[in-house]
Amino acid sequence: MATLIPAIGSSAFDSTGERRLAERLEQKLDADYLLWHNVPIGPKQTHPDFVVLHARRGLLVLETKDWRLQTVQNATRQAWTILDNGRPKVVINPLAQARHCAIQVVNALERDPQLVHAEGPHQGKLAFPWGHGVVFTRITRKEFETSGLAETIDPHYVICQDEMLEHADPEEFQQRLWNMFAHRFGGAITLPQLDRVRWIMFPQVRVQTQGALFDDNDADAQLPDIMRVMDLQQEQLARSLGDGHRVIHGVAGSGKTMILGYRAEYLARASTPASKPILILCFNEPLGVKLASVMDAKGLSDRVHVRHFHSWCHRQLTTYGQALPPQGGGFYEGLVGNVIRAVERSQIPGGQYQAVMIDEGHDFAPEWLKLITQMVDPATNSLLVLYDDAQSIYERARSKQFSFKSVGIQAQGRTTILKINYRNTRQILQTANAIAGDLLTAEDRDDDGIPLVKPVSCGRDGPEPIVINLPTLPEQAAKIAELLQGAHADGFAWGDMAVLCRDKDTRDLCARTLAKRGVPVQNRLGPGDYDPLANSVKIMTMKVSKGLEFPVVAIPGVERLEHMGAEATEPGEGAQELSEAEAQARRDAVRVLYMAATRATQRLVLGTDQRS
Repeated sequence: MATLIPAIGSSAFDSTGERRLAERLEQKLDADYLLWHNVPIGPKQTHPDFVVLHARRGLLVLETKDWRLQTVQNATRQAWTILDNGRPKVVINPLAQARHCAIQVVNALERDPQLVHAEGPHQGKLAFPWGHGVVFTRITRKEFETSGLAETIDPHYVICQDEMLEHADPEEFQQRLWNMFAHRFGGAITLPQLDRVRWIMFPQVRVQTQGALFDDNDADAQLPDIMRVMDLQQEQLARSLGDGHRVIHGVAGSGKTMILGYRAEYLARASTPASKPILILCFNEPLGVKLASVMDAKGLSDRVHVRHFHSWCHRQLTTYGQALPPQGGGFYEGLVGNVIRAVERSQIPGGQYQAVMIDEGHDFAPEWLKLITQMVDPATNSLLVLYDDAQSIYERARSKQFSFKSVGIQAQGRTTILKINYRNTRQILQTANAIAGDLLTAEDRDDDGIPLVKPVSCGRDGPEPIVINLPTLPEQAAKIAELLQGAHADGFAWGDMAVLCRDKDTRDLCARTLAKRGVPVQNRLGPGDYDPLANSVKIMTMKVSKGLEFPVVAIPGVERLEHMGAEATEPGEGAQELSEAEAQARRDAVRVLYMAATRATQRLVLGTDQRS
């Protein structure tokens, strides 16, 4: 069975015939076929009904027409006259329509030197076959030929109603598709080429790493050397998300935030000026700043509101004239409590947003989640929660029997699990897993509970993490400064680097040490003190780094690496028995360190005192 994107249950079909064709393509084609239905493609973002892609066969664009024979009043190779609500309407020949769309895509693909013939008679032309065709879902082959329509479209470019029935032979059905290929020269598409094809055809699935957004409308813009795209599960999930409550459980680096960003952008661009805004909530302030900068760069900041949870609570109270709690200890708890009570008394209205999306939902207390679900407009009922219990580093009053249903999240049957880690190299992930030990033992739950998912590496290789064995933090900080200067000499921008520390004192020490050695630094001291676009090394506590990623990460002051997670759950022979509070504190420390280590995408440096 082929992979159809979006899934049939999430696609908006214009006709029953179009849906029937989607079912036939999915059923009659093998698993190595990729299908897209009504997805904007290419720089012009045209909307063909179907795109078929196969590594050996090539690229095919299909237009679907649900017309009956009597709908067609006149036809030539240039234009057809059809009855539209009883009135004649002139439209472009359906095959010409498909060809126009295909050529736009081919022209865009041919801009990439890695997708064209480098020499020979087809130099500069696409290096794999491509074609286009039409499917008439209500006109039989006999009707097509006897009516004269075959004089306006060559018959081999057409599939008719009686050739796409449920009992149609799969091989014959596939052959009809491949008869549509007018350009058969070229070879198979390699896996790297396939990523480049998807990157160019579908801008929505691009994974933005560093640097400015690529401008497809700039004909002179140089295509990047490396084109990272969502994997097929991520893309199908992103495009298939509909309204209702949905939960995505995903390991660190599995693309959860990327999918959230895609969903927010899609809803924002589909909304009208009168629509309610979209809300993205996260716990960590720097992550909120980064997500807000992404939405701002896309011109969506007026439609997509990105908020740090407690700042959102503060704004709710001041906007609706509610009392703020007194400053001092318990201020943040008081913020949340005041909002909850104001919502209960209808002094703060519910249903303020057309959609609410919660990043790092594992850091939200149950009462926070219950509050946030009330902010979704009942007309859309659109709520998305991202979750990874392995990265839950803040102690919340969450019962082991916690369920999403208990806080008003109705996601049964609409949960997805992402297990593949794309962020980290295999070497970095192995180190992080060694740190976590038994704390990452996978646990299954039903789709209303919280599973603990162990990550699977995507197999991307990189250098082994560097372990600095020096007895004091100042010595470790000095060595980290030296290694970061070396990374900068290797081509990494200062803004690609971060130093993640266990506490504020270590953070400030590292900031002073790096600055004295000429390294530009940005020491994140508190809220509002983080600029993701500044070309400087980001220095922050480990907890504050949640949700972020950097090509180069250094972590000073790490305890012994081997068996940390195992010791947190079951101390070794001869070890001093820990109280439950001490054991919990160690488990928390291990989780934080695991999370921090998985912020690194390419290089990881760990500073440790072997005596600790």
